[in-house]
Amino acid sequence: MTFVSHADTFAGLPVVPVPADGPLPTVDGPVAWRLGYWEFDDSAEHKPSEGFRDTFDRFAALAGPTVEALVVGSWGYAAFNTAPVAQLCAAAPRLPNLRALFLGDITVEECEVSWMRVGDVSPLLDAYPQLEVLRVRGGEDFEFSPVRHGRLRELTVQSGGLGRDFVGAVLDSELPALTDLELWLGTPDYGGDTTVEDLAPLLAGQRFPALRRLGLRNAEIADDLAEALASAPVVARLTRLDLSLGTLGDRGAAALAGGQPLTHLAMLDLHHHYISAELAAALPGALPGVRVDLSEPKEADEYDGEAYRYTAVSE
Repeated sequence: MTFVSHADTFAGLPVVPVPADGPLPTVDGPVAWRLGYWEFDDSAEHKPSEGFRDTFDRFAALAGPTVEALVVGSWGYAAFNTAPVAQLCAAAPRLPNLRALFLGDITVEECEVSWMRVGDVSPLLDAYPQLEVLRVRGGEDFEFSPVRHGRLRELTVQSGGLGRDFVGAVLDSELPALTDLELWLGTPDYGGDTTVEDLAPLLAGQRFPALRRLGLRNAEIADDLAEALASAPVVARLTRLDLSLGTLGDRGAAALAGGQPLTHLAMLDLHHHYISAELAAALPGALPGVRVDLSEPKEADEYDGEAYRYTAVSE
């Protein structure tokens, strides 16, 4: 799996594309507007796209005060053109009602996620103190700085490899309203060097007092994460635990089944996994009342006597 299509919903709203020219389409109720401008820039100067800048300015002039949710797609060619973080921040007075933002709704045909040049996304939270949902996707030059934000409820970071500096800055942030945290940890081949030890303050329940839904997804270290979560204090206050899209196998699944009680969970999402058929069949019975998603079972590739598992998203 990789990102092969654009989001059709975001923040509970249908996504409506912004046309290249002309008026905005008539909509029935709140929507998430999707704005993108793709062009191949081979200058490799790592500068913002003038075409995206003009497209965004036109959209803000047409709809700015009414926009509640915004999905930002291609900002030129994302491997060369830098993400429009500064432009989005500067536009905050023109988007006074923005409550949900998705930066990076870009498919593999438009740019590989590991090539996407994003920069530090935390200034978006400083610029939009009323923001409640932030989703960001990226790989190259992907950064975060510790922030304090009183309204953010949902933070999702999608990557084929999320570095420990990024994760550490998230965990050092003050986000008292955060209920939903989703980190795509990825693989070291693409910068995903985060370890279980780096996540210790989160797993110990020392961060984000309102947290109820935790996703540590797309992780090559899924078995290690499952073993840590089997006794992690944070689990007791969760309603949903998500270890999907990674390389979870029998070691991690057995740890979850034999660790602390998980029957308080409404959902345990393990889809895209490497668990044996026997253990996968037994796991739901060990967790009565919990919806367990064990869809998309995978088989490891074998090469030269070694078994290889793959996360859903890497390059």
